[in-house]
Amino acid sequence: MQNGILSPGTKITQMAKKQNEIVAREADSFPMNEIIESNPIFSRREMLGITGMAGLAVLTGISTDAVGHTQQQSPRIAVLATFWGATRSHADWLVNKLIDGYWWQGAYTPSRVEVVSIYLHQHDTSVLGQKVAKAKGIPVFKSVGEAVTLGGKELAVDGVVIVAEHGDYPKDLQGHWLLPRWWIYNQVIRVFEQSKRSVPVFNDKHFSYNWNEAKWMFDKSRELGFPLTGGSLLPVYYRKPEIDLDNDTPIKNSIVIGGASDEGAIFHCIELLQTFVERRKGGETGVKSVQSIRGPEALKWIGRNTWSSKLLNSVAANFNLKPGYFQENARTNICIIEYNDGTKAAIIGSQRADWIYAGEIEGRNEPTIVSLLGFPGPFDQYHASNAQPHWITEMMVTKKEPFNAERLLLSSGITNHYMESNWENGRYSPVGRRIETPFMNMTYRTTRGAQFNKGERPPSRPYIRGFDQ
Repeated sequence: MQNGILSPGTKITQMAKKQNEIVAREADSFPMNEIIESNPIFSRREMLGITGMAGLAVLTGISTDAVGHTQQQSPRIAVLATFWGATRSHADWLVNKLIDGYWWQGAYTPSRVEVVSIYLHQHDTSVLGQKVAKAKGIPVFKSVGEAVTLGGKELAVDGVVIVAEHGDYPKDLQGHWLLPRWWIYNQVIRVFEQSKRSVPVFNDKHFSYNWNEAKWMFDKSRELGFPLTGGSLLPVYYRKPEIDLDNDTPIKNSIVIGGASDEGAIFHCIELLQTFVERRKGGETGVKSVQSIRGPEALKWIGRNTWSSKLLNSVAANFNLKPGYFQENARTNICIIEYNDGTKAAIIGSQRADWIYAGEIEGRNEPTIVSLLGFPGPFDQYHASNAQPHWITEMMVTKKEPFNAERLLLSSGITNHYMESNWENGRYSPVGRRIETPFMNMTYRTTRGAQFNKGERPPSRPYIRGFDQ
């Protein structure tokens, strides 16, 4: 510091520290929608000079022959991230596993893809991502377009991974976190259309905070014919008990209990719910309406709708808790969902549970209860996100969606309309309006099998960084 003025390096360090402390907080806006003409920040030649194939083999314990074969055969992936400056940011959890491998079904699994380019929207505060890229020999580009063309004029990768979660972004009045998922995705689509070909795309969390953007993103995948996936890691996390519902299960009503304090958190709950209810009798029929109720009025709704209180009390009994345990939080929030076939569901916000599904099923005396207790595991290389990189990789290799992308579109739409329910004409009400959603009439029958992680839990191991922390 000179004359009270911070040097640029000091400012960046302080900004990165702020993000580490409050990685899910939002502030300043992002740049206008434009493709920036640029060159790689780090050249591929410079990277490979630092960490070659032999270095990767030493770090992972894989033979150099195996590494060479994997590198030759693996799909080449472009990673497009908003922020990679904190060890608990989604980019750090996901991308490192795509580079170094992940823990799947009780064993370490080497990566089957090759990350060949990185774009960091908030580059200056993404110091950790820059260091990982340099250590691993991966060029960092200044624009989305160059990251997917590798600096050329045509699409030059076999898959795209968008991790637009975390960073210094604002929230609007309704609480939408204005993450530039659509903006990044749109840059990718421009390259697809210009190149007259497309490749699989993964989009972390929901498509967008905006329904029109989310629907456009889904429609573009169908128009251009590329596999699309994304969403939450909860549907593929370890379960207790280790079960899934069969297709055509006669589900009547369902709840999910879990942390649902904001848009990002309730999306996790909503997609976990959709993972179960899409397997109901007749398959998915689409969503008829969405409503948000918050605070004491939410508890009154639970009291009036006995199916929800019965399921809540069944969960409490399952965990040896007193009846009414989950109804004691006067600050709770609920998301009420009605499906086109008459099925009902509710997300019930609670900090007293690590995400639990409970379903009332016709012909069964007791509800089916599945919990994700023990989430998220160690905050290191083998964090909860291990199963998600497996399914990202599976899509990149097979070029098939691991589950119906319609599910992710429905989850995005439910989230969006939940956030808007409490607002009308600039006024807030704890009892939100019931928003009818005839446009969310997606129908499909899932053909997927069980996709959650099983077996021995991963050990606590530090990241294979290639540099000292």
